[in-house]
Amino acid sequence: MTRQYRAVSLISGGLDSMLATKAVQEQGIHVEGINFYTGFCVEGHTHAIRKQHSEKTKRNNSLWVAEQLGIKLHIVDIVEEYKDVVLNPKYGYGANMNPCLDCKIFMVKKAHEWIQQKGFDFIITGEVVGQRPMSQRAKTMPIIAAESGADDLLLRPLSARNLPPTKPEREGWINREQLYGFNGRSRKPQMALANQWGIEEYAQPAGGCCFLTDANYTGKLKDLWAHRPSRDYELDDIMLLKIGRHVRPRPHFKMIVSREEGETNFLEGYKNQFTWIKTASHGGPLTLLDGDHISDDDLHLAAQIAARYSQGKHAPEVVCNIARPGEDAREFTVAPLAGEIPKDWLL
Repeated sequence: MTRQYRAVSLISGGLDSMLATKAVQEQGIHVEGINFYTGFCVEGHTHAIRKQHSEKTKRNNSLWVAEQLGIKLHIVDIVEEYKDVVLNPKYGYGANMNPCLDCKIFMVKKAHEWIQQKGFDFIITGEVVGQRPMSQRAKTMPIIAAESGADDLLLRPLSARNLPPTKPEREGWINREQLYGFNGRSRKPQMALANQWGIEEYAQPAGGCCFLTDANYTGKLKDLWAHRPSRDYELDDIMLLKIGRHVRPRPHFKMIVSREEGETNFLEGYKNQFTWIKTASHGGPLTLLDGDHISDDDLHLAAQIAARYSQGKHAPEVVCNIARPGEDAREFTVAPLAGEIPKDWLL
């Protein structure tokens, strides 16, 4: 009896990876999903934190896709390993800080290591020729296959008929004629295929899932690195760049100012790691101060800025509670900063 071949599919949570997986499932292949957690993914995190997003679905799209497809999903934490991809991309960055080609090579490399360890036969991705300017071009797709080590074990079902046959196709594990020849940036063919298969709900087809493609986020990341010569970061740094207003009134410290109740609640979890400010006499934000050698003069300025963002911004004075890590809170009474916050302070 012919054995059932097994594939692992890179599940991003978007439509393309969903369809690519489904296309291979349709041919009787056993498929499991894999999702690599870098910390930079957009989905779920900010929606779950911010109260004003309470009407939005709070879900991990990769888990949701796996559930719709009826497959097991393996979530693999690669935060530490991924740092070198972000900091030193061989092929450079896209429009912002997105190392898209290096990222795809790294993800497929990790998937190749995984199938070798687990005894699976090949890898599936949802890539489409011509869809993305860095990582999904006819010239870069062979680079991904070669440099990841996956070579012809990497199958792209949505564009397979535009690409040289892979081992699963040549060996008859899968029928090439039942795969697709999608090309270009239009998502209409994918949406039509989803409709054909009765797939009515899916993540926004043209949406990315990485904060590194976002100009506002990467502006904050560049500022972080500019004031941290090692350019090192931890998962907490990644998370905090997604939250609140970021204000750098002086070169040696910045402020992370909550914008609403959900962000305030989230930042509460960091009060033991950072100097913090909370307006006491008026409703207002929780503010974390990130930096070294923060003086009492710095605290006074930061309290004025925090008061400027509070309900007491027009009051003559605002009382703030302030505490350094490991110390009890003390009161500062300040006049809210007059006028607008200088634009060059805002990150």
